[in-house]
Amino acid sequence: MQMKFRFLGGADAIGRMGMTMEGNGKTSLFEYGMSPSKPPEYPLDCGRVHHIFLTHCHLDHCGMVPRICGRDNCELFATPLTAEVSEIMMNDSLKIAKADNYPLPYTKGDIDRTMRNVVPLTFGDTIELDGLDITLHTAGHIPGATMFEIGKDTSTLYSGDIHTINTRLVGPARPVGCENLFIEGTYGGRLHPDRKEEEGRFLNKIAEVTDRGGKVLIPSFATGRTQEIMLLLKNSGYDMWVDGMGRSVTRIYMNYPQYLLDFKRFKGARKAFQEVRNPQMRSQSGKGEVILTTGGMLDGGPVLGYLREMGRNPKNAVLLVGYQAEDTNGRMLMETGHIMMDGEPMKINCEIQKYDFSAHADHDQLVDFVRRCDPRNVILMHSETRELIKKDLEGDYNVILPELGKEFTLDV
Repeated sequence: MQMKFRFLGGADAIGRMGMTMEGNGKTSLFEYGMSPSKPPEYPLDCGRVHHIFLTHCHLDHCGMVPRICGRDNCELFATPLTAEVSEIMMNDSLKIAKADNYPLPYTKGDIDRTMRNVVPLTFGDTIELDGLDITLHTAGHIPGATMFEIGKDTSTLYSGDIHTINTRLVGPARPVGCENLFIEGTYGGRLHPDRKEEEGRFLNKIAEVTDRGGKVLIPSFATGRTQEIMLLLKNSGYDMWVDGMGRSVTRIYMNYPQYLLDFKRFKGARKAFQEVRNPQMRSQSGKGEVILTTGGMLDGGPVLGYLREMGRNPKNAVLLVGYQAEDTNGRMLMETGHIMMDGEPMKINCEIQKYDFSAHADHDQLVDFVRRCDPRNVILMHSETRELIKKDLEGDYNVILPELGKEFTLDV
């Protein structure tokens, strides 16, 4: 069966993912996200959609799904964990749009309709849909993240975001033999440092800061990264606090042990942190040794209040543990030592360090994953450096670099 594919976002860029698959009189949408820039960037519009497949709950993959589900009343296929955390992300996006006076991308009613239309599936499940068999496989990356295998005359694998190693939070994506492989290339041309060495460097820095009488502020993404850091610090013995949306996501993870690598360790990590449950508790948490809080790029959330108080003391340290996009406070802090606070630049006088705890496969891991799947066609997406991955694959595979808004066809 021949299908038409068109990328609405995330082809030659990282973020605002969206891809349609059209054939047999039906159109399916794989993800529909937003880039959380100021103002947000959205994928291209699409026509009527019959089904949506959502790989995971990060905003650049799920953030605009309510616009389509609200309009078309279509089914949404995802793991139940992905669906539940996505609801938090969608509502938060709506709140931010209202606060920043941006045009609202959808309504609360659209979110409610989206959640009513969720068809919960888990790894290993197969459904028959419009003459195609759809099977779910773990993608690594974060809890609940999924790769979708589409089977009819041949096999097609849509990866979403993947990681191919054990982290403290989740196990790896496993190769799936296929004819067509849609694979992310976020870290094309880049390699991660040795994970254990990076963890050691991070832990040593916390010890150094606390030994000199300072406090450690760790801005972190609420979904995945906060929980990874909690697991890393589980047995460290510091006076540790967790604040922001990461608390809510952690509570949800507690209800889905099947998506975690080691649930017993996860429960222990949660107990090692005191939760900031209301604004009054922040004065107490600010006296702790380690504060883990959203937002990860320093553009909103409780982190700004902590920075206002902690950023003046050179004994303190801000340890960045996630990607800092352009035009964010996190990137500005790394490049200039300043952040924007209440519309004015503010100098941060404490120590600033960056650590790589990425939940994405790096260049060599991606190339190895492709070779172990051994497809005929490799479609590289979600990357600004796709050509570097293509260089290591061409000759052995037919490598396709899709262009935004342009259709191409494949047999599935």
